[in-house]
Amino acid sequence: MDIKKNPLSLQLKAEDFMPASQEEKESLNIMRESVNFWKDGLRRLKKNKIAMVSFCFIVFIMIFAYILPVFWPYTYSQQIKYSENLAPFEYSAKEQQRIDEGEKVFPHICGTDKLGRDYAVRLMMGTRISLTVGLMCAVLVLLIGATYGAIAAYAGGWVDNIMMRITDIMYTIPDILLIILLSMIIRDPLKELAMKDGFVWMQKVGPNLIAIFVVFALLYWVSMARITRSQVIVLKESEYVTAARALGASNGRIIKKHLLTNCIGTLIVMTTLQIPSAIFTESYLSFLGLGVSAPMPSLGSLATDAVKGMNTYPHLLFLPAIIISVVILAFNLFGDGLRDAFDPKLKN
Repeated sequence: MDIKKNPLSLQLKAEDFMPASQEEKESLNIMRESVNFWKDGLRRLKKNKIAMVSFCFIVFIMIFAYILPVFWPYTYSQQIKYSENLAPFEYSAKEQQRIDEGEKVFPHICGTDKLGRDYAVRLMMGTRISLTVGLMCAVLVLLIGATYGAIAAYAGGWVDNIMMRITDIMYTIPDILLIILLSMIIRDPLKELAMKDGFVWMQKVGPNLIAIFVVFALLYWVSMARITRSQVIVLKESEYVTAARALGASNGRIIKKHLLTNCIGTLIVMTTLQIPSAIFTESYLSFLGLGVSAPMPSLGSLATDAVKGMNTYPHLLFLPAIIISVVILAFNLFGDGLRDAFDPKLKN
C-alpha cells in the first residue's frame, strides 16, 4: 500500500509506521537464554580469573593432601634410621650405600626431621589435618549458625531479642581459654572411650583437636547467625512466605524450604570464607601446642617443631608456613569470587 505524505505537514514519515520485516525483528532480538540462579552465578564466577586460579590451587592442595600420600613410599610416622635432619634431596650414608648397590631409593624431596621422618609426607598429612579441621568446622558453623539465625529472625519479638543477646555474650568468651579448659575436662573421658572398639581414632586425634571442634560449635557460629538473621528478616515478609502460611505450612517447613533455601547463595559464600578462618585458628592453636597429638602432624605443629632449629634447618619452618599462607589466600580469594558471583549486591 502506497501511503503519500502531505509535504506541508509536520508529521513523521509514513514509512516509519510500516510493519517491520523479519530481518529487522531478528536484528532487534538481544535477549539471551534464560538461566537459573546457579547457572548465572557460575557464569559470573568463570569470568573472575583470580577466583578460578584460586580454585585450581585449592584442587591442587586437595590432591596434595588427600591423594598423594596414598602413593608416597613413606608414612608420616615412619622413622628411618640414620636419616635424621637430611636436607632436601639428600640421602643418608646408608641410603647412598643402597643406591651404590643398585637399589632404588625414593628421594626425600623436602628432607627429613630430627627423628628421620620424611618431611614431604608429613607436610601432606599436616595439610590434610588442617583442611579437614577447616572443612568440618565450617560445616558445624553453617548448620548451627544458619539454623539459629533463621529461627531468631522468623520468631521475632522477645524471642529474637533474647537469642541475639546470647550471641552478644558469646562474643565475650575467650576461645583459647575455653579450648584449654575443655582439653583438660575431656582428656580422661576420651581416653576411656578410645579404649572401646570403634573409637581408637579418638586416641590418635587427641583431646585438643576435639576441643577445637567443640569450641567452634559453641562460639564461632555467631557471625553466621547474624548474617542469616538479617537475610531472613527481609525474606519473611515476601509474598511466597505469606502464601505458605495461608496454605497451612508449618514454621519449620517455611524456614527450611522457603527462607534458608533463598539464603543459600549467602550461606555458601560465608561457609567458604569460614574455612580459611578455621584453618588459621587450628594452625596457631597447634603452634601453641593445643592441636593434634603427636605423631600426627598439622601445619601448625610442624612449624612449632621447626622453630627451635630455624637457624640450622630453616626449610622445616618455611615450608609449612608457605603452605598455610597459600591455603588461606586461595580460600579467601575464592570466597571473594563466590561473593561477587552469587551475591553481586555486596560487590564494591
